[in-house]
Order: sequence, then C-alpha cells, then structure tokens
Amino acid sequence: MPERNVELTPEIKEKLKKFQRTEITEYELYEKLAKWVGSPENQATLEKIAKEELAHYNLWKHYTGEDVEPDRGAVRKYYWLSRIFGFTFGAKLMENGEAEAQENYEELRGIIPEIDRVIKEEDRHEHELLDMLDEERLVYASSVVLGLNDALVELTGALAGFTLALQNARLIAVIGLITGLAAALSMAASEYLSTKAEPEGKDPVRASLYTGGAYLGTVVILILPFLLLSNYYLSLGITLIFAVAIIALFNYYISVARDLNFKHQFLEMAVISLGVAGFSFLVGYVLRAFFGIEA
Repeated sequence: MPERNVELTPEIKEKLKKFQRTEITEYELYEKLAKWVGSPENQATLEKIAKEELAHYNLWKHYTGEDVEPDRGAVRKYYWLSRIFGFTFGAKLMENGEAEAQENYEELRGIIPEIDRVIKEEDRHEHELLDMLDEERLVYASSVVLGLNDALVELTGALAGFTLALQNARLIAVIGLITGLAAALSMAASEYLSTKAEPEGKDPVRASLYTGGAYLGTVVILILPFLLLSNYYLSLGITLIFAVAIIALFNYYISVARDLNFKHQFLEMAVISLGVAGFSFLVGYVLRAFFGIEA
C-alpha cells in the first residue's frame, strides 16, 4: 500500500468516500452472485471482479482514513434483478451505473498516483470479465428473439386484420388464440430442426422451447384485451400498446446484457411490427368491403 502523503481537499475526500461506497457495494453484490451462480467458471469470474472491487475500496480507504458502509438497498436491488433477469443483466446494469464514477476518476489524475490502474481495471470489468460470463438465457437469446419477433409481427398484423374484418372481440380472441398456438408449435418445430442441422452449438430441444415459449407468451399477452373487453377497436389499441411495451422491455434487456444500441434495436422492431399491423388493418378493410361483410 502506498504511503498516504497526498494532500486532499475536503471536496476530493468526499468524492473518494463516494467511490468507496460504490466499490464496497459492488464487492458485496458480486460476492453474493458468486455464491448463487452454478457454473464454476462464472463463479470464478465474479469472484475475480469482487476481489478487485474490494482492492479499490481499500485504496480509497487508505486515502480517506475512514470506513464506509455499502448501499444495502442497491445490493438487494441488483441481486434480485440478477436472480430474475439473469446475473449478466444485473452485473452489467450496475457496471453501466459506474460510467459517471469513471468520468469522475479522470479528475483525480495528478492527485492519486494509482488512478490510471483503477480506471484500467474498472474498464476491464465491463468489457472483458463480464463478457466472459456464460448464461443460458443469453446463449438462447437468438431463439427468444425469433419467437418474440415473429409473434409480434404476425399476430399484431393478424389481430389488426381480424378486428376490421370480423368486428367481434370474442371471435377475434378465439381465432387469434388458435392462430397463435398453431404458429407457436410451428415455430418451435422449425427452430428444433434448424438448430439440429447446425454442426455444433445450442441444444435443439432447449432452442425450440425458448422459441415456442416466447411466441406463446407473447400471443397470450396480445390476445388478453380481446378476452377482457367487448370493444374490439379499444382492444386493438391496447394490444398495440402491449406490443410496443414488450418490444421496449425486451430490447432494453438485450441492449444491457449484450451492449447493443437500445434506440436502434427498439425502433427497428417497433416499426416493422406496427407497420405490418397497419397494412393488415388496411387489408381487413379491403376484404370486408370486397366480400360485403356486414357487422
């Protein structure tokens, strides 16, 4: 440990104490996650990050001369987010919150001799160590995307067309469920066969379950307004809102876990899904007029 011969202003000392709190909070989180994850490789990765976070805490403590308590609320928050949405998501979400702290580290250049090493190690947490984490739900993310995207595009389009052509909420719900169930089984079977044909990689059964499950789950959410409400136009509007919400939530999850651009991913998927729904609504109008169907 270096000698504490650096003169700290009260402002710098307060900043170091905030850094201490961040580091000890992340140390406790990674320690808890390491005890929970099943994979020895993931456990070793999280323990390595935790060890470095504790070393950073002790470095700041060396300069401040004070102990700082972790943010227990943040530890609980990110721990349960990790348990529910995956440890990669929880860990990266917390590391993303460190962006501001790392910018503040730059202000310590010329004041704290070890600051360059700390910046380098914190950057490695985000880009190297966290990328080493191997989690099933991310391995099969492409299968989930396939099921989710197809359900959003196909079913929002179908429901929009059914709404204008049939104009009966219960009938639309029944036909939508039949269509959705058949499509979910078809998508699961297709994903099984395509994954099985690949020389190596994902398990075909798991891939098909992820694809079919994502499709069927999306179908249930999109059909729900038509089951609960009698006004079919209102049901369609709520369904489209649900579709946009699903797109937003899923793309936020993937953007955090895989370091992708949320805005680009969200807009692309939303435009495709809503565009198909709008076109299908128009087709329903044309077919209703062509065949002379009355309400």
